[in-house]
Amino acid sequence: MPVFIFKRLLYGLLVLFGVITLVFILFNILPGDPARMMLGQRADISSVEAIHKDLGLDKPLLTQYFNFLNDLSPVSLHNKKNPENYWYLNPDKYSPYLKLISINKTSLVLKIPYLRKSYQTKREVAAVIAEAFPKTLMLAAVSMIFALIIGVIIGILSALYKDGIFDRVAMVLSVMGMSLPSFFAAIIIAWVFAFLLSDYTGLNMTGSLYTVDDFGRGEYISLKNLILPALTLGIRPLGVIVELTRSSMLDVMSQDFIRTARAKGLSEFRVVTRHALKNALNPVVTAVSGWFASLMAGAVFVEYVFDWKGIGVVIVDALEKYDFPVIMGTVLFISVILIIINILTDISYALLDPRVKLD
Repeated sequence: MPVFIFKRLLYGLLVLFGVITLVFILFNILPGDPARMMLGQRADISSVEAIHKDLGLDKPLLTQYFNFLNDLSPVSLHNKKNPENYWYLNPDKYSPYLKLISINKTSLVLKIPYLRKSYQTKREVAAVIAEAFPKTLMLAAVSMIFALIIGVIIGILSALYKDGIFDRVAMVLSVMGMSLPSFFAAIIIAWVFAFLLSDYTGLNMTGSLYTVDDFGRGEYISLKNLILPALTLGIRPLGVIVELTRSSMLDVMSQDFIRTARAKGLSEFRVVTRHALKNALNPVVTAVSGWFASLMAGAVFVEYVFDWKGIGVVIVDALEKYDFPVIMGTVLFISVILIIINILTDISYALLDPRVKLD
């Protein structure tokens, strides 16, 4: 198991390196001058040149790339003496940090990855992500829990009553759910449940986790604003989980060990829950892990429609303002989440199904 985990971590690091390189190349060939974005179109030449120097944009592209890698790496090299040096260990950027080794003017430093600062708000990108990510995580987690519980139950019942009315209706609805775009579903659900039926549901068309009190007493947590976006985001994975659970259960229920369990006189409930379901969970785990990662990245439209102040709203706002550091930081952050989830999924295979070979 340790060797297996080490290999998966190594593969993940290689994928992350490729993503970092691709993101740097893409955002450095896009049109637009960051200095002009920060200062406005009427900025004078001296101010623009000062910003270029501060951001390192006056350096060759390869030097900028290595500095980008150095900023993102938890272990990095810096000049500790000269504030004018491009690699200077600026405490405003890299704090907190721990010096590991110092040789002359160069220090090997252990630090938190530095994601640069927003061109528009001047805030650190890490702080922007830290503020928005918990809301997106909550939205994705609630959506996936809803899809997993309901989807597995419906999938099991569809397999047990194959070709019956319940099975046919469930298959039709699951296909409709998988084919329904999230942004379209968000608009329809918001219009129906928060506009037409608002008197009965008490739900709002827009709203985030924190809502400002009407009487000026500050913010409070409003969990009801989570219902509609979580329902919308969970529709597509719900359809996938229903289909996979049904298909996997039908395959497992035809195996010899199921017939043996029934021949021993075990109840149908015990056969399904203790023997069939555990062996049928592998494709469901794959779907859950993949969809959970995609929900983290694909909540952009749903968050924007419902004005849920998560990563999605941050990305849309940064795209509108050409705030490249925020976009790059969020893309890299989501990539790390995807890689971690894929590694955990591979490990869970071996734990759930002993037939999976670690080698």
